[in-house]
Amino acid sequence: MLKENLVMLRKMHGFSQEEIAEKIGISRQAYAKWETGATIPDIEKCSLLAEVYDTTIDSLIRTETVDGVGMIPPAPKGKNIWGSVTINDRGQIVIPKGARDKFNLTGGQRLIVVSDELGIALMPADLFEEKMRKAMEYFSM
Repeated sequence: MLKENLVMLRKMHGFSQEEIAEKIGISRQAYAKWETGATIPDIEKCSLLAEVYDTTIDSLIRTETVDGVGMIPPAPKGKNIWGSVTINDRGQIVIPKGARDKFNLTGGQRLIVVSDELGIALMPADLFEEKMRKAMEYFSM
């Protein structure tokens, strides 16, 4: 888990093993051993690695997989990947329990569907409406 994430994150960020090792104050050889799984970093080094890679320690040490894609990189701080969902014939999806719990989503709650060129997102209607009211007040001044 950790070793795969270290390799994936380093390559995604375009760093060499030497550059990462220098950033966290260790030898390249020590870092290379983490990537092969021969050794593992202590918690302080994990904290530094999470900072360099803009993720959390928890995300750094877990491996996430998505059906049809395989292993995915750890999400950046403040971002989450909740897994995949399937749209049924009526266009309905089931929001993963972890996401429902995190955002206190309950049955019957209204959500706003927003999007850009890359995809869609859901937002609680009351939060969206409040943000829109504030924006309208700001622009009417």
